[in-house]
Amino acid sequence: MGKYSNAEWYIQSKTDYLEKYGDVPPPWVYEPDAHPFSIGWRMGGGESHIMVLGEWLEEKAFSFDEKLAYVKKYPAPARWYYWIVGFLWDIEAYDLPDAEIDAYFKKLEQLGFEDVANVEEDLDRDDLI
Repeated sequence: MGKYSNAEWYIQSKTDYLEKYGDVPPPWVYEPDAHPFSIGWRMGGGESHIMVLGEWLEEKAFSFDEKLAYVKKYPAPARWYYWIVGFLWDIEAYDLPDAEIDAYFKKLEQLGFEDVANVEEDLDRDDLI
């Protein structure tokens, strides 16, 4: 069990997500117009969502195939592909050298993620919160 597993706020939030989605959705479902680096993920509702998501994912202990099915259930904007790489392969994707992250992006393409070529463009958008 994780850090928040017995906390009332966590149990209630998890229950609400499970009733609505069947699982705790990834960040881009919670806030579709958010940038992955937004301060909103480190305070307020976004921070709470990340905490609930992290705890729930720890509880689930998904296999690679289960992780893949989870992210494919919720098609992600390209800006979230770094997050997906980190999630699928349990690595710090944002810290990888370009050649290494490019290899993982190729793997994403092979797995059916279609917008890999637009990751940087999507990350550079000015209209995201």
